[in-house]
Amino acid sequence: QVQLVESGGGLVQAGGSLRLSCVASGRTASYYAMGWFCQAPGKEREFVATITWSGTSTYYADSVKGRFTISRDNAKNTVYLQMNSLKPEDTAVYYCAADRSTITPATGSPRFWGKGTLVTVSS
Repeated sequence: QVQLVESGGGLVQAGGSLRLSCVASGRTASYYAMGWFCQAPGKEREFVATITWSGTSTYYADSVKGRFTISRDNAKNTVYLQMNSLKPEDTAVYYCAADRSTITPATGSPRFWGKGTLVTVSS
């Protein structure tokens, strides 16, 4: 199994930036596809962005394309989400996720989840 710990959430003004980090630990942590999902109060958890274990392929929700960038550093077993041009509607708890299979909007829910980090964007 893999354990995931997120960090980097906080309060920012609209138009600002944050960088979320997720550190994975486990025997095969470097070989997991990883990504980010978000959940706002009263809403379903939604796909944000994912990256393959090699870092060669990425997938983004339409709502964040051009604003967010996902990347990973396998030497550190860490995935990042650079969030630019933040909007109030981006406010949510952001969850790191991992799976041994590629994660895309068409696939099922990832196998492993972190506890989440709160991002609040004020207007």
